[in-house]
Amino acid sequence: MALPVLLLLGFVAAALAPAVVRVGPRASGLVLGLVPLGLTVGLATLVPAALSDTPPTFHMDWVPELGIAFTLRADGLALLMALLITGLGTLIVVYAGEYLKDHPRLGGFQGWLLLFMASMLGLVLADNGLLLYVFWELTTVSSFFLIGFENEKEEARQAALRALLVTVLGGQALLLGLLLMGWVAGTLTLSELPAAAPALREGPFSLAILLLVLGGAFTKSAQVPFHFWLPGAMAAPTPASAYLHAATMVKAGVYLLARLSPVLGGTPVWQGMLVAAGLVTMVGGALLSFGQTDMKRVLAYATVSVLGTLVLLLGLGTAEAAQAMVVYLVAHAFYKGSLFLVTGMVDHGAGTRELPRLGGLARAMPLTGSAAGLAALSMMGLPPLFGFIGKELVYESSLHTPGGWGLGAGVALGFVLLVGTALRTGVRPFLGPPGGEGTVHEAGPALWVPSLLLAAGGLVLGLMPGLAEPLLARAASDIAGPEGGHLELSLWHGLTPALGLSVASLALGGAAFALREPLRRALGALRLERWGAERLYHLSVSGMVRLADTQTRVLQNGSLHRYTFVTVGTLVGLLALALVSRVRWLQLPEEELRFYEVVLLILLVLPALAAVRTRSVLTAVISLGVVGLSEALVYVLLGAPDLALTQVVVQTLTVILFALVFSRFPVPAHRERDSRVWDVALSVAAGGVITWALMNITAQPRHTELAQTYAARSAGEAHGLNIVNTILVDFRALDTMGETTVLATAGLGVFLLFRRRRPGSPV
Repeated sequence: MALPVLLLLGFVAAALAPAVVRVGPRASGLVLGLVPLGLTVGLATLVPAALSDTPPTFHMDWVPELGIAFTLRADGLALLMALLITGLGTLIVVYAGEYLKDHPRLGGFQGWLLLFMASMLGLVLADNGLLLYVFWELTTVSSFFLIGFENEKEEARQAALRALLVTVLGGQALLLGLLLMGWVAGTLTLSELPAAAPALREGPFSLAILLLVLGGAFTKSAQVPFHFWLPGAMAAPTPASAYLHAATMVKAGVYLLARLSPVLGGTPVWQGMLVAAGLVTMVGGALLSFGQTDMKRVLAYATVSVLGTLVLLLGLGTAEAAQAMVVYLVAHAFYKGSLFLVTGMVDHGAGTRELPRLGGLARAMPLTGSAAGLAALSMMGLPPLFGFIGKELVYESSLHTPGGWGLGAGVALGFVLLVGTALRTGVRPFLGPPGGEGTVHEAGPALWVPSLLLAAGGLVLGLMPGLAEPLLARAASDIAGPEGGHLELSLWHGLTPALGLSVASLALGGAAFALREPLRRALGALRLERWGAERLYHLSVSGMVRLADTQTRVLQNGSLHRYTFVTVGTLVGLLALALVSRVRWLQLPEEELRFYEVVLLILLVLPALAAVRTRSVLTAVISLGVVGLSEALVYVLLGAPDLALTQVVVQTLTVILFALVFSRFPVPAHRERDSRVWDVALSVAAGGVITWALMNITAQPRHTELAQTYAARSAGEAHGLNIVNTILVDFRALDTMGETTVLATAGLGVFLLFRRRRPGSPV
């Protein structure tokens, strides 16, 4: 199946989801789940081609003048992410149909969920930088509505806004980085950028490009100090949390770094920033998870930790680290997706997500407990789960780098805390002492089957890693070159230092679990919310609100006179600045003034002065009418009788309307002398600058290329001898139609306002 067809199906399904839910709400999850299932099958058929040196591609010119094309490419890395997105999406859509079956806005939720899936699919398949950015922002918008789905809750609204602000700011940085990268490389095609890697890594803009790209990736993938939005996003319904934060949205930044590793990687700055940010995020996220008691927030901070691990591996830049990254990415998607779904079932069955109140659920929820146990074992890194293979590769890749034991110790600390988190969320609620909750019941098949399938998937891949090995190897080679393709996955690597660290992390993780309460109290005593990144975010938002409030009081003070003064003054200042910057000093025309031109000048100036000086509104209107008729004489003398006729008609109607309307207005109040002085100064400045600009315009050569083009094409192509008419009617027909439509709409609006006025009320 062609790549654009696969992509289009996702967007079509998103548009039709509300209608499907209205027709059959009970079966809507299963019906809509067929779409991502079909996409998964279609993508799976592309695996043989992706493993070759000529992966499936699609190209269609979009804006070729700017180098923008609708280009899709399904190489190993893109296809691996796409299969995770659609495969996990299938289970999430089915789960959501049952989890929110009684929600009145289930159709909208499923629509946003499928839109997010299609956007993520477009993001990973895009082979053009600007196309990738379009899908990047689509994921931001759709995730905003998913996080804030329960918009009646203040927590959900604030969480959605926080996620939107942080990720949009990062997206703007990414856009600048992609544009700058395309300018330096001469292409926006991502698969062509590695050929320009030397210029991008060593050129004068290399640091700017790197910082802008990292800004986009770090905000999307919740790296410290941008990590705080992710736990807050747990205000979303559980299906959204599982989908956005297990294998998709938060992995977009990691995918971007992996995609650009052959282009920007390998430099000391790249390695230093990614390793430092990844290690701090890995340890910090795992540590912060111990300060939480809500299951979803605990898992959210654990996700932050894993994202740090993936970024750290990309920073190491070796083939072994790339292999560890893709393996651990898949392992995390399976076990974390399952644990999030389990959290939803626990909340559904026990009525709470608070860990201290949960225990002994295995008897009442055996299927849910089985899924949680398998997922927790994979998260802990126990054989024969796939998480064990991923953890071993992470240890080996960190130990095989300069200063490896120091880095390995930091990685081990992160894994120690993750082991404790796995015991807290996947084991204790089911095997621990009863928490004293009321009636607990097992969830329906549509809820426990998706979580159990994900957990079982980790077991199957652990026992038979060869199933995923070819695609994982190809993805690693897309990141680190041909060396990354030499991947051999197995449960037993011998007695190695990595195995020793793995055993030690399990033992120390058990100790951390036993000391979870002292750890939680210690973290609470630190009061990180008072000086952490989230506090800075709140201070920034409050500062912007105060600035906006102050600005509004100054600018929007209710004075029409001040609004006009500020608007005209700004325009005059900008025009004067443009003229000065171009050194366009006053250029007087060479022709001498004729007698009739002097008379016209007097006819223009004297009525204008009269309009300014009079205290009568009617006199001012008539004076302005004289100015308009004098302008018509100017058009006649310059050989434009059609414009003169138009001016006379418009001016006559204007004077009549003004006379009818303004005659009912009260006489303007006398204003202070200072106010009048400022008005006179602004008027003189405006007139002077406009005159300055017109003098420069008329002093330029009149026979321009554009004028010659219109003159040559008017008679031959537009069949008109009046160039102005042909420009308006033929060359700028759409513009003229738009202006006519605006005038007609405005007239209709005025007519309707008069029709709706109350009987007896003044006009």
